Amino acid sequence: MTTGPKITPCLWFDFNAEEAVNHYMGIFRNSRILEVSRYGDAMPALKGKVLTMRFDLDGREFRALNGGPRFPFTEAISLSVDCVDQAEVDELWSRLSEGGSESQCGWLKDKFGLSWQILPRALVTLLNDPDQEKATRVMQAMLTMGKIDVARLQQAYDGR
Repeated sequence: MTTGPKITPCLWFDFNAEEAVNHYMGIFRNSRILEVSRYGDAMPALKGKVLTMRFDLDGREFRALNGGPRFPFTEAISLSVDCVDQAEVDELWSRLSEGGSESQCGWLKDKFGLSWQILPRALVTLLNDPDQEKATRVMQAMLTMGKIDVARLQQAYDGR
């Protein structure tokens, strides 16, 4: 018998969890629904509707809860995506921000209000450079961006 991870993030949705999960599964490859539970007799008005969904996005397990409007998402919690290159940043930024809103420094909110950080690996590498002058230039460049632009980061790193 296999068991899942001990800690699974649970995302509270305003009765649109199924739509959100299907949306995310259309964006992230290698994703699947693992389990669906439905409201029962204890909540007659919601009986038969989705209560929770356990799902996997690219190897990371999540739970979605249809809990209603009481607790909306805030930026206090975000999902950070490690992107291999600019093409992946561009694709995820475009698809996740559609119907949502763009912010600064690689952050966006999707159409469900969930915050995401779309971050290229190059950003972390450049920020961790032992040459603090170069790392500072990269940080200053990043602070002016919405979607992270790796070429602009590299220009800042190089002092151009």
